[in-house]
Amino acid sequence: MKLYCDPISTTSRPVLLFVAEHELPVEVVHVDLLQGGHQAPEYLALNPNGVVPFLQDGDFGLGESAAILKYLARKTGSAAYPTDLQARARVDEAISWFSCQFHEVFCMMVCYPNMGVPKGMDADTLQRLKAYGAKHAPRWLTVLDRHTLGDRAYVCGDEITLADYLGVSYVLLGEIAGFDFTPYPNIQAWIARMQARPHFGDVFERFVGMAAFFRPQAAAA
Repeated sequence: MKLYCDPISTTSRPVLLFVAEHELPVEVVHVDLLQGGHQAPEYLALNPNGVVPFLQDGDFGLGESAAILKYLARKTGSAAYPTDLQARARVDEAISWFSCQFHEVFCMMVCYPNMGVPKGMDADTLQRLKAYGAKHAPRWLTVLDRHTLGDRAYVCGDEITLADYLGVSYVLLGEIAGFDFTPYPNIQAWIARMQARPHFGDVFERFVGMAAFFRPQAAAA
């Protein structure tokens, strides 16, 4: 199998962490987003969407981070995607929640504008996006902190699931914006738990550097 990805990509990191923790025989192919590698003709021929990650397993190609995580978990029989119908549904629910409600407000409106994303948007509109995000993000962070996590070790219970791999990558985007998680102690404890996992440092190394670069700009904005 080959995994086309870039560790600065928010959606690549969950798959990279899963692959590392499960010691899967996957060849990691770096698609350099900063150099436009995702728009190179040879990559577009493989994945016309022009995004990462993308998994190639023989003649089978698969995009989208959540779909790749589920595929790899099924292929390997990972307990991170439980076979029990209701337990699996709970993981699916959490993955959808992170990808939709949480990502739409926290990532798109709180974090990405500090990187000038969406590109080409004028500064005034970016500021309005950030203001909207700052107002509405606490709603979703409170849900995650008090209800989804509560006193549980992980998002769906006492054991790590695919929802944790995906979710922590989204939540940690707050580092780019210098976001203060102090009001959310359960989220802080969960982040610390994920950061303590053996392969986390290696997978998130480039992101940590990127976040350190953007934080001063966020503070000055």
